[in-house]
Amino acid sequence: MDKLIITAALVGAETTREDNPNLPLSPEELAEAAYDCWQEGASIIHLHVRDAQGQPTQDIDTFAEAIRLINERCDAIVQISTGGAVGLPWEERAQPLSLKPEMATLTTGTVNFGRDVFYNSSEYIEGIAKAIQENGVKPEIEIFDVGMIDNALRLVRRGLLTPPLHFDFVMGVPGGIGGTVKNLLHLVESIPPGSSWSVAGIGRAELPLATVAIIMGGHVRVGFEDNVYYSRGVKAESNAQLVARIARLAKELGREVATPNEARQLLGMAVKE
Repeated sequence: MDKLIITAALVGAETTREDNPNLPLSPEELAEAAYDCWQEGASIIHLHVRDAQGQPTQDIDTFAEAIRLINERCDAIVQISTGGAVGLPWEERAQPLSLKPEMATLTTGTVNFGRDVFYNSSEYIEGIAKAIQENGVKPEIEIFDVGMIDNALRLVRRGLLTPPLHFDFVMGVPGGIGGTVKNLLHLVESIPPGSSWSVAGIGRAELPLATVAIIMGGHVRVGFEDNVYYSRGVKAESNAQLVARIARLAKELGREVATPNEARQLLGMAVKE
């Protein structure tokens, strides 16, 4: 079984300090949180950024500063989000791809997101996919429901994605696929042979789905973007605390945790010196 890739999703676009007062917001805070997660075993940092008022933004300069500060502290893979905030046009969401990060997300369908709608028309999906391709970025295909897998495979047929693909199953968002083990098994069985995958369980789904993924040979995403609690009614102290639990659980289950360069090798990416 491959070593486990742990992704830390530090902030997202929806979580606030009312949800958890330990939420990192500024580029400096994000870099410190990334470093702490890296120390605990995270090899990928899934990156959203916020403006000076703490609101989600796709501002290139803010992304560039956060990436620079993270790279100064550790060798983790920085994976930028092209999701941005609900309602942004795809061109704005794709702006940070010009920074040529190692990885970026690509959501391949529209999904109800609580009371909002995370809109991804064919135009949006193809526009972002082309920008990812043109900038030489490794895509992670974000899946909120099973039909999005078919949409990703259409992009393969059109030459906009190149197998083997790496999927991230975001499970438990109100409006998306439920965060159950049965649904996870269905998603894993629906992707092409040779693909890799991770799971991001939302809220209470985080820990059980992560445990199953470790056993099944998949990979795991945790962090304040997905869940602000450590246990029922107890808020997590940091993103790193959530990462450390997954690394500890993997050790108990006999699965080694990948370093960033080992993660790069598993994902078919260039290894850093």
